Amino acid sequence: MLNMTDIMETITMIQEENLDIRTITMGISLLDCFDSDIEASCGKIYDKICRYAQNLVGTGGEIEQKYGIPIINKRISVTPIAMPLGASGGDPMRYARALERAADAVGVNFIGGFSALVHKGFSPGDRELIARIPEALAATERVCASVNVGATKSGINMDAVALMGGAVRKAAVLTADRQCVGAAKLVVFCNAPEDNPFMAGAFHGPGEPDCVINVGVSGPGVVRAALRKAGADCDLTEVAEIIKRTAFKITRMGQMVGSEASSMLGVPFGIVDLSLAPTPAIGDSVAHILEEIGLESCGGCGTTAALALLNDAVKKGGVMASSSVGGLSGAFIPVSEDAGMIAAARAGTLTIEKLEAMTAVCSVGLDMIVIPGDTPEDVISALIADEAAIGMINGKTTAVRVIPAIGKEVGDELVFGGLLGSGPVMRLNTASPSKLLRRGGRIPAPMQSLRN
Repeated sequence: MLNMTDIMETITMIQEENLDIRTITMGISLLDCFDSDIEASCGKIYDKICRYAQNLVGTGGEIEQKYGIPIINKRISVTPIAMPLGASGGDPMRYARALERAADAVGVNFIGGFSALVHKGFSPGDRELIARIPEALAATERVCASVNVGATKSGINMDAVALMGGAVRKAAVLTADRQCVGAAKLVVFCNAPEDNPFMAGAFHGPGEPDCVINVGVSGPGVVRAALRKAGADCDLTEVAEIIKRTAFKITRMGQMVGSEASSMLGVPFGIVDLSLAPTPAIGDSVAHILEEIGLESCGGCGTTAALALLNDAVKKGGVMASSSVGGLSGAFIPVSEDAGMIAAARAGTLTIEKLEAMTAVCSVGLDMIVIPGDTPEDVISALIADEAAIGMINGKTTAVRVIPAIGKEVGDELVFGGLLGSGPVMRLNTASPSKLLRRGGRIPAPMQSLRN
């Protein structure tokens, strides 16, 4: 039951502290759309997406009006397209165009799932899809791609890692006239979750139901405001409690919106992803939360410890608020999408090496980082391998979404606009890892995988 204090507090969170529902994402299974004829398969996929998602955007708007809660994005995720491609063969671009047409028809801003799951090796369709990811992202506005190259249970597919360095760079080259945005729509995962509602990494896992509604909430500004109100005299145990209570309230709102959308659309409710997803807006920054906890600047010594406290407290508060917590859930650190991270990167206090250390305790990985345009493909691949190793050993999701800024050097900037924000080109160690990558094969699964 909500009392007047709860209602007024929520209104303040929305109006003054940037609280919103970041996304309602409809996951749609394409398993019944497979066909040996690629045109027939594409037609079935288009028809099914339009049939299930035709009311998604309108429903989001109705919920916004009813409750006064901003719902920033309405999105779709689908079964990894490498799977129907394996059944049909043919040109993967046909699937990309079918997804784009469907997304346009129903009015969503992004559709995720131009994806492949290759953590233990390649199956039919995987290599073909990976080879065409750059072209697909350059030729479409709404299609997002992801590839899972590693898992705690299987190890890291280093042959796939080697391919992805080239895919990331080519995606940037093909969209160099658009701030290299193609690379911003491509995520390389280790331990990718099947129910993630956030782009660009969302896909609808093979173990998911035929159709489901997943919700991603966001509230860095709310958490920072709560800590500021509590003052500087709180010890770190009290800080953790404040974050837990705040995460509980944020997650409750997400649970309500997800349940309402599920009822209105007539599809099951899946999960609430309670990740603190920042934006470039002032006051909506994970970096500023860390500084509120006590850092002079994000990136300085103590940053990883403060982020570990934040991430753990967010998860604990969210789990108490909902029995359907999933996705990534915790704290995101996308550099170009976070005003505080942008400022710290510009000042030089936040480096890629420090960001890599932070990914051991946050909810995702090296996210929305702009790197020099002349970065070699093998260096990008090795960066992916490093991040995948952190995920594999720690049994957590890690990911890489880096943007080679074609024609730009350290200190220059890319400006994407909107939620993607902007970011300075950050320095990257380019000592050659080519011998490591030429070995190929698979980094075996660690001892932690033997839990049965």
